Amino acid sequence: MTFPANPTATSAVVGDRLRLVSGPGAAALLKGLTMPAVVAAFATYLVVGILTMKVPAGTVFPGPQFFPAIIAAGLYVFAAALVVSAVKEMRERATAPVRATATADDAAPRPVRVDVRSLAWVVVSFFAFAFLLDILGWIIAAGLLFWCVARGFGSRKPVASLVVGLTVSSLAYIGFDMLLGMPLPSGILGGF
Repeated sequence: MTFPANPTATSAVVGDRLRLVSGPGAAALLKGLTMPAVVAAFATYLVVGILTMKVPAGTVFPGPQFFPAIIAAGLYVFAAALVVSAVKEMRERATAPVRATATADDAAPRPVRVDVRSLAWVVVSFFAFAFLLDILGWIIAAGLLFWCVARGFGSRKPVASLVVGLTVSSLAYIGFDMLLGMPLPSGILGGF
């Protein structure tokens, strides 16, 4: 059985039934619980940021902690839904009878594997973005983040991805910093 080089970009087609290839029992459950753990960890990071945020006295509702709290709550709900889905899938696998034949209408899900290189491009780029944002500034850091994520998802046009990333990050900078008055780090472009 052959697997595509990058299942996140080329084989996950809308309408296809996919099945993550995994080992027996605990290993499969661990793979199913990895993403919920990452989502819950990010939600916890947001909660810590909310609790340690310095809010000026006299700030009225909703305040700067309100929307991050909604996002954190949504992430916790999403993580819980992913856990329920993983446990449900494990139970279905354990109790599913083995069928000798399948009909044309009941095609088996196509097996796919996690592409570790693609996952590494995305995860490492988010960490690099978090650490380099103040140094490089929003425009450069977000443009590079876009480029790295596009690379992780299998983009074959690195220059076009970089141009799109820098364009979108520039528009976001203009929108937030100049139009809404919500300053974003300018980094090396603004002289730190």
